[in-house]
Amino acid sequence: MLRRSLVALVCLSCLAYPCIAADGNNAAALAKVAQNPLATMVTLPLQANYNTGFGDFDRTLYSLNVQPVIPFPGENLNVIVRTILPFNSVPLGEFDSSFGIGDANLSVYFSPNSSGSVTWGAGPIFGLPSASNPELMGSGKWGAGPAGILFIMTGKWTMGALASNTWSFAGDKDRESYNKFLGQYFINYNFGGGWALGTAPIVTADWNADSGEQWTVPFGLQISKVTHFGSRPVNLLVGYYHNSEHQTGGAQNQTRVQINFMFPGG
Repeated sequence: MLRRSLVALVCLSCLAYPCIAADGNNAAALAKVAQNPLATMVTLPLQANYNTGFGDFDRTLYSLNVQPVIPFPGENLNVIVRTILPFNSVPLGEFDSSFGIGDANLSVYFSPNSSGSVTWGAGPIFGLPSASNPELMGSGKWGAGPAGILFIMTGKWTMGALASNTWSFAGDKDRESYNKFLGQYFINYNFGGGWALGTAPIVTADWNADSGEQWTVPFGLQISKVTHFGSRPVNLLVGYYHNSEHQTGGAQNQTRVQINFMFPGG
């Protein structure tokens, strides 16, 4: 039932009514909107991650993250609902793999309705035990914690950071509890015409892991371009990141390919 609800949420995100200024179809403006995690526009990013060098046999762990963003603009306060639903292909041994849905997370950010160059948001994040194979791809636990975002736009630059920490609090009693941190800083330079060069590495920590096994710390670059599929604006992105620190058996590198469907209003 939970998995059906999550899939329904993804579908509804494509139908929700968006809000953005009348110049929303301008490629340069849309590029900055795509970089703003608190923008009041419905978007549907589909992010494919190819994590190479995974496990004892240097396999590729593939994940497709479906990441609908649904804003609810208000007169003084905006509510931004962000969901991540992963579809994973996990290597098993030297040749086999298992495909399925991983645990999802749902973030709700409350952000002041401001047109200034600095925007912030804060709210709860929830870990949902939605994995189709909980033993291999999920925790079997419900989780919750705080999350926050800071976004800065100045000239051709956009930058900021987001951070969250999630603790498990219920679920399968036979599974281990978790205490996990996720942080992402992002810096983008916009050349105009919808082109941008930037970096947006995702740093994670498993606080329950042994010392030296807690952190995954990537570094890399990405390039993006706003274009149109018919009348639909989309932001295309490709990036490469190297994990300078990772858990034993964790992936060494990541190639990120993303298409972000954008739904600007008139």
